[in-house]
This record gives sequence, structure tokens and C-alpha cells, in this order.
Amino acid sequence: MNPRELFCPNMDCPARGQVGKENIRVHSQKEKRCICEVCGQTFAITTGTIFYRLRSDPQLVMWVIVLLAYGCPIQAIVKAFGLDERTVCDWQKRAGKYCQQVHEHLVENSQHDLQQVQADEIKVKIQKGTIWMALAIWVPTRLWMGGVVSPKRDLDLIQALADKVRSMALCRPLLLAVDGLASYVSAFRNTFRSKFPRLKGETGRCKLVSWQDIAIVQVVKQRVDGILNVDRRIIQGAEGMVECFIQTTQGKGVINTAFIERLNATFRQRIHSLTRRTRTLAQRAETLVAGMYIVGCCYNFCDYHHSLRLKLSVGSFGHHWVQQTPASAAGLTDHWWTPMEFFHCKVPPPRWKLPKQRGRPSTALLQLAQQSDS
Repeated sequence: MNPRELFCPNMDCPARGQVGKENIRVHSQKEKRCICEVCGQTFAITTGTIFYRLRSDPQLVMWVIVLLAYGCPIQAIVKAFGLDERTVCDWQKRAGKYCQQVHEHLVENSQHDLQQVQADEIKVKIQKGTIWMALAIWVPTRLWMGGVVSPKRDLDLIQALADKVRSMALCRPLLLAVDGLASYVSAFRNTFRSKFPRLKGETGRCKLVSWQDIAIVQVVKQRVDGILNVDRRIIQGAEGMVECFIQTTQGKGVINTAFIERLNATFRQRIHSLTRRTRTLAQRAETLVAGMYIVGCCYNFCDYHHSLRLKLSVGSFGHHWVQQTPASAAGLTDHWWTPMEFFHCKVPPPRWKLPKQRGRPSTALLQLAQQSDS
């Protein structure tokens, strides 16, 4: 209960979401509650986490979520811990919403020089048919950038995934590697454009100008008479530029989608409803979305990636390998997060703003606005 690391969650408080303002004090050690001196409201230290208003042991809840994140079926958890299946499903749903908020705050709200991005989709069998899960990976850091779930494999699904990639990309040279689905080319070409400001005297909406140095490549796999044929195509960009991207981001190799395919294998391994020929099919798309964000966040922040380790020289003693997670390689964090640390991370609400009203604001509102900006 360190008040300097907490912020006020009250949406009506001018100091909401601000850390280190010396406005949080300990209200009750026994009940683990704090108080904000600005608004006078008390709140539990678990507010904003998956443990908020849960009577179960936080260690038990955390380990159940960790087991779900690493591929343990719900039925096995119910048998091992003696829990009710509805309780485990409720914890999974709660953790999925929380992981989605953390992912949107830490990953999707940051912009980087991506260099190379690979995207692919997974066909998921459910009890009422099939749905599709589209995923994207930032190749140099192996960071899972996000995913979209849709009942159809159409342009809307790919466009939603392209928008996630666009929100994280700086206007820099970029290589986009996808499979043979034609919707990828249309979605990425429509997404990676910026508004060109209107000249003086012009009317109407701004023109959209495509980004420079955007290369799109496709890997089309076809099996004919038992023989797998792989066709590597350059849809957009020069061949020399594509080779330069591959040398920079991979070190060697050819046009491929190997990195996203390995990520797909990780998701298939850890979400039991994605495994082939499984009997534990998902019933609803919401369950699949929750599992996707739980697995993706644990993969980004809590798992060391062997290919990201750095060789640190230790003088005459040789060298030492420094392990990295995808999040630390991307600069989103400076250390490896334990599951307990991750599930206690809190997403701050947006900063308080002066409400819009007619006439001049009162002196009290002006003081609150000044206190919020300080």
C-alpha cells in the first residue's frame, strides 16, 4: 500500500489518474483502502484490477488465470482446485477484459518504427460453426500487436486488423508480409494513407496520400498432387527495398510469414479450443476474445523469447546471455513482469478536463482546472 504509486479512480475528481501528486493517503490498513484528499472519496487498492470485489484468495485467482493462459482446459482446473465451472469462466471473462484494457493502454497507444509486420488469420471451430481470428506480429521484437475476431473472413476483419497496425506505426519505411488473401492488399493500401492539407481556396475533404516506402509481399501456398508449391510475390515496392527490409529485420532468409505462423502455433498451443481435433470447442466468440488477450498479454510481458536474448560480454569470463520479453525488446517496459505484477497493473483514466458550459466558469471550477494541470 504505497500511496505514491496509486492514483484516484474517481471520474469526477480533477486529480484522477495522476501519480505522485501527494493527494493519496492510507485510509484503512485493515480494509486496504485509500482516500483522495482532492475529492474526499475512498477506494480499495484493488480497484481497476481483476481482484476487485473478489472474496477468493488473489493467489488462487492469479494461478487459475495463469493456467488458462498456458493452455490448461477449464475442466482440468475445476477438477484440480474443486471450483465451480461458472466461477472459472467468470474469472476468465474478467481477466480477458482487464488484459484488453492493459493491451490497448500499453501497446496500441504507442507508436514505433515497425520495419516489418506479418499478419495472418486462424480458422477456429466452435460449437455453432466457425469463426476467424486475425493476428499481427512486429517481427524485430516478436511483439503481438493485437487481434480481431469475426464470424467471416472478409475485408472488414482484415481492415480492423490493419487499423490496429496503423495506430502503432510511425510514418517510416515498412514491410508488410501476408498470405494470399486479396483483402490484405486492399486493407493495407487504404489504411496507410494520410490527409494532405487543402490549399488556400480549396473546398471539400482533404486528399489522402499514400505513405512512401511501403512494401507489401505475399506468400501463397498451394498443394497440388501432394506437392506443396510456395509462390513469393512482391505486390508493392522494389525488390531491392524488400531485400533490405529482410536483412535488417531478420538477418537472412527470403520472403516469408514464418514469424506469424509461429505465433499462431503459440496461440493454438495455449488456447485449448484452437487445437486441431479438439473436443473442448468454444461456445461463444466472447470466450475466444478473452482467451486471446490473456494469452497475448502473458506472451508479451511475462515470457522470455529465446531469439531476443542479448549477448553481454563479461571480460575475461566470456559472455552472459541477457533474456528479453517482446515488451522489453519493444521498449514498452524495462524488466520482465511477473504474472502477479502484470495483473496488479492499473490503467489510469483520462485526465480531467473543464466541463463545457455556457457563460464563464465559476471560480471553483477554475481552481479545480488549475489543480488538475499542476
